[in-house]
Amino acid sequence: VEILGKQDLILLQATSTYPADESDLNFRVIQTYLEHFPDVPVGYSGHEKGTTLSVCAVAMGARVVERHITLDRTMPGSDHAASLEPEGIRRVISNIRRLEWAYGSGEKTCLQAEKPVKAKLRRGGTQIVVGR
Repeated sequence: VEILGKQDLILLQATSTYPADESDLNFRVIQTYLEHFPDVPVGYSGHEKGTTLSVCAVAMGARVVERHITLDRTMPGSDHAASLEPEGIRRVISNIRRLEWAYGSGEKTCLQAEKPVKAKLRRGGTQIVVGR
């Protein structure tokens, strides 16, 4: 960051093995980057098999996800096994959008959908206090 500057820069956590083992992904680096470089976008360059962990990187704070695409993962070459076929790319995008939707507003309220359950299960005036 000191050498390149912040303009047009994105920091990506990546493990450069193809495919990367799940135990080597070190997602906590995403949090480290976010803490040390709050003015720089942070993301994830995924080389693991499958789609789930790329979505988890977003949950950890990644705002950019880079994945390699291939037409056939069984093709020769080191990259293909760690790449996603078009359906895998669609699945990553769809699940990231679902995650973003699930984040909500951060404000705790009783949702309209919860009100019938609340009315059914609530005991008259009884409160449960946790942590005392």
